Amino acid sequence: MIHKDIPRAKGIDNTMNLIKEGFHFLPNQRQALNSDVFETRLIGKKAICIAGEEASKLFYDTEKFKREGAMPKPLKMSLFGDGSLHGLDGEEHRNRKRTFLSMFTPDRVEDLKKLALKHLDAKATEWQEQEEVYLFDEMQEILARAGCEWAGVPLQEEEVKQRTDEMIEMIDSFGGSLSRFREGKQARNHHEKWLGQIIKDVRKGKLDPEPNTAAYIMAHHRETNGKKWDTRTAAVELSNSFRPLLATAYFLTFGAVAMHEHPESKEKLKQDTSRYSHWFAQETRRYYPFVPAMVAKVKEDFIWNDFLFKKNTLVVLDIFGTNRHPDSWEEPDAFIPERFKDWEGSPFSFIPQGGGDHHTGHRCAGEWLTVIVMSSFFEFFAKNLSYDVPEQDLSFSMERMPSYPNSRFKIQNVKKTGYYDEHLSDLNRGFSAIR
Repeated sequence: MIHKDIPRAKGIDNTMNLIKEGFHFLPNQRQALNSDVFETRLIGKKAICIAGEEASKLFYDTEKFKREGAMPKPLKMSLFGDGSLHGLDGEEHRNRKRTFLSMFTPDRVEDLKKLALKHLDAKATEWQEQEEVYLFDEMQEILARAGCEWAGVPLQEEEVKQRTDEMIEMIDSFGGSLSRFREGKQARNHHEKWLGQIIKDVRKGKLDPEPNTAAYIMAHHRETNGKKWDTRTAAVELSNSFRPLLATAYFLTFGAVAMHEHPESKEKLKQDTSRYSHWFAQETRRYYPFVPAMVAKVKEDFIWNDFLFKKNTLVVLDIFGTNRHPDSWEEPDAFIPERFKDWEGSPFSFIPQGGGDHHTGHRCAGEWLTVIVMSSFFEFFAKNLSYDVPEQDLSFSMERMPSYPNSRFKIQNVKKTGYYDEHLSDLNRGFSAIR
């Protein structure tokens, strides 16, 4: 079997360099080696790192890669939950993916958008009475309220902050910091205990959520062997049905920064000609850092581009680098929403929430929810709010994973300038807006 040697990064193990350099690590190594494929060691294991559209297409080939055993244990313990959809393969993965997709029908996506806008409008009314508002924190609470209501999960007023903080600590745990991992793991323990009790109450008839909600679906889901999930697995997947929505808070805050730094975009959002809000949401997801990479393991030996990938080798796909890869994007380091006008690019070159097909692959089933909520929120801000942006540090760290503006984006003198009504607003253009 003839093959080329894979370029190798300097250093015995680059785990600490990855943590220190954050989103820069993979692109910097690729640039230094002049290769979109390189070998290194991470967490004591050999890893092949890849980037770009063709590499992404390879990575999401389920005949060549598996997820079982690939995810670092800390991510299982804090972010995704042990035994979750993210670590499954084959028919077990497809069966569980179908369960998730059954919750994301056009009507249910529209329901979530309306709920999110309702909570945003209520918060905006409160902001008018506040001296200053930190948008990053407010987005988290709005999305927590909307996500729980959409999922059929009861959320008492006195526990809103606790449950919001738990979900954000879980999301914030994946960046390599030991302290953040510990906080995320503790948050997951409390979170699963809370949702586990809800699963029990649904099964006992003490709670009666609507049949199309995640709480009902996860409580009654059966695996391919006909058995219901144990309580913990049901709680983990119930969390995974709405907790990822809170990650949108990072993108929404970055989008607000983009509106401020590119004031012409706010006027375009007001007009929203040709679905500009959709382009703006997509460019926000492409341009700003959130997920640095994804991991998988090689199923069986194969050769790709004359490089040998050996069975069980860890493979790391550079998500951030692929979304800014110069082979796929003109001016990749510039913020240009118009690039998505009539965009018919590859599902493997634009991968902020995974690549490939939503139904059969490992692309996030909740991506539709993210895009709809983002575009609606940006349009709401442009059409229905005025506010001042005081001097502050709007920069963000490329070393911190996930990243957000250092000032959490502070606004002042908030005024509602438009009347939002879920039955009248042209924000409600529906699920087709993201297709």
